[in-house]
Amino acid sequence: MALPLFPLPDDPGPDFASLLARTNTAAVPTMRETELTIRHSTTVVALRFADGVVMAGDRRATEGHSIAHRAMEKVFPADRHSAVAIAGAAGPAVEMVRLFQVQLEHYEKVEGVALSLEGKANQLAQMVRAHLPYAMQGLAVVPLFCGYDLARGIGRIFTYDVTGGHYEEADFQATGSGGRDARTTIKLGFRDGLTRDEGIELAVEALYEAADEDAATGGPDLVRGIYPLVAVVDETGYARAEEAEVAERFNALIERRRAERAVGGRGEHQ
Repeated sequence: MALPLFPLPDDPGPDFASLLARTNTAAVPTMRETELTIRHSTTVVALRFADGVVMAGDRRATEGHSIAHRAMEKVFPADRHSAVAIAGAAGPAVEMVRLFQVQLEHYEKVEGVALSLEGKANQLAQMVRAHLPYAMQGLAVVPLFCGYDLARGIGRIFTYDVTGGHYEEADFQATGSGGRDARTTIKLGFRDGLTRDEGIELAVEALYEAADEDAATGGPDLVRGIYPLVAVVDETGYARAEEAEVAERFNALIERRRAERAVGGRGEHQ
């Protein structure tokens, strides 16, 4: 299907949302009517390493004090060199991510080049700002955005508030109900020049500590084999870490914690 033609003053250009509005397309992604019980996604983190950015999120979604879903995905590729993670009302958040992905693809097809990383961050900010009326009704969506800046050759992280304000973070950020505990863990372990493996290790530890303190954050589920999702964005693009690698890192972390506890217990009895 060919794109419609517009008179010059009404041309929406590469803005996909404006295109939908001008054509009154019935398939415009819209926020669904709110049910009495709303699923919320919880904790996501992002941190820079020497060659890019690591982004990770737990898998739990909650409805009030109940676990609604144990294997929800909260980290998504935005395009080839960027990623977005979600916290807040799960339904509107996932729809916002899907529209964001389409917007970036539409821009690249119309303009022939990918949007700059700052431009992508601004596009997401406009979507969060447009969602403000829903946020005022308790359906807040707070994304975390990161990417590899091809022009500058570095990984960059952007955080948002419910009004659409967005801010670049120097080294790391975490959001969601367990965000404070995750940030504290990363702050204690972060240093310039982390390798990919060290970055993933620190993200894994941050989510583990957040789950230990925050009931809404899901840690590794060893019985069901469900582990937080981890992705890396570098010069080669977005890549999701293999589940076996993530499981191995969590299992190693748990064994270290057990060993530390055993040593501490022996010390108390001496």
